[in-house]
Amino acid sequence: MNRRLILKLAIFSFLPIGLSQHAHAEEFPINSNDVNAVPKQFRRKTVNYLGNHAPGTIVVDTHRKYLYLVQANAKAIRYGIGVGKQGFGWSGGAVIRRKAKWPTWTPPAEMVERDPLAAEWAGGIPGGPKNPLGARALYLYQGKVDNLYRIHGTFVPSSIGKAVSSGCIRLINADIVDLFNRVPTGTRVIVLQNAPRLDNEGRSGPRKRKGLFSLFERS
Repeated sequence: MNRRLILKLAIFSFLPIGLSQHAHAEEFPINSNDVNAVPKQFRRKTVNYLGNHAPGTIVVDTHRKYLYLVQANAKAIRYGIGVGKQGFGWSGGAVIRRKAKWPTWTPPAEMVERDPLAAEWAGGIPGGPKNPLGARALYLYQGKVDNLYRIHGTFVPSSIGKAVSSGCIRLINADIVDLFNRVPTGTRVIVLQNAPRLDNEGRSGPRKRKGLFSLFERS
């Protein structure tokens, strides 16, 4: 190892922690205060898990607006979610085949046709604060086919725990980053409609659907 490289490594090792981690900073800011806009029952927490799914499995309860990452010893990390009409319209099993940081989002053709705002972005929205997929996206496949179902982030924390006008499954950005870092490609995902309760925490029923969100709130 040459002397110049040794010197660089020595200098780097003595940098303050904040500076030494700068290279790993997010491309765009993630607001840690987003959780304050989420009702307490939908904030991330570890719960006793009542299902019989294997550790490492993601289980989505679309009715109660929860996503569970199953852990060992009958535990799960529970995340609050917002569910769009695509989320309500599909159930079954899939596998995460692709993961993306600050993903590009391209509105589907039918949305482009009916929504002038979507038409302006027909070529795709690059990753960033204006992107409805938020900070991360997990892409679900059945076999080798992309089923167009996504688990993703959002810049609209007030949509968590609600039925939103469009989209799949959304988490606040801090939560999707946490989930993204915990699950590898190949993770099995099970989406349940009208499932029995999967934890023994305080009950929270479905919320009344409100009017249409702006396209920024959709995904």
